[in-house]
Amino acid sequence: MNRRDFSASIAGLGLAGSTLSLPAFAQAKPVEGKDYVRLAQPQPVPPGKIEVIEFFWYGCPHCNAFEPLIEAWVKKLPADVDFRRIPVAWREEPFVAHQKLYYALEGLGLLDSMHRKVFYAMHNDRMRLDKAADIIAFVAKHGVDQAKFTEMYNSFSVQTKATQARKLAEAYRIDGVPAMGIHGRYFTSGTLAGSAERALLVTDYLIQTIRKS
Repeated sequence: MNRRDFSASIAGLGLAGSTLSLPAFAQAKPVEGKDYVRLAQPQPVPPGKIEVIEFFWYGCPHCNAFEPLIEAWVKKLPADVDFRRIPVAWREEPFVAHQKLYYALEGLGLLDSMHRKVFYAMHNDRMRLDKAADIIAFVAKHGVDQAKFTEMYNSFSVQTKATQARKLAEAYRIDGVPAMGIHGRYFTSGTLAGSAERALLVTDYLIQTIRKS
């Protein structure tokens, strides 16, 4: 989803799913500038492993459709790849609330059990979840301790992570999601690569490129 299109998606949240059923991956070497982009200013990465980032937004129907694909892909990643997700924020509302939701769940160790439920609530149950009260009521309904979640949601650490996420997305020049950032040097997406499936194959290619270098 392009940042210019997100308001239209909000208006019909849960009504416009994305199939991402685009042409299959062609067995040609990915082309820089076409299938992926090299960052003009490389970003720092943790030592020891190859960092891969999925930039996403809970309200994006394309991210919702992408989730089963990337879940299966992550399970097959080699041990030298460190994968993480970064929720984007193109403006204060509703993005920051969704960032804080993600990082609060992460802080409480609940991403494995709740991450997909958030997508389902927004895109199948048509819940907006763009206000703190609605978010807290939602997680409480799923058995999350309301007091602990509220404390984490409003914590300095969650706010700091949300700010860092915004800066990293800006550094990668992310203007649409889902997108994949590879080791502070490259990014790709379904739009660039031609499909969500091919974007993951391009990511595999870039992981190999980093490993060889």
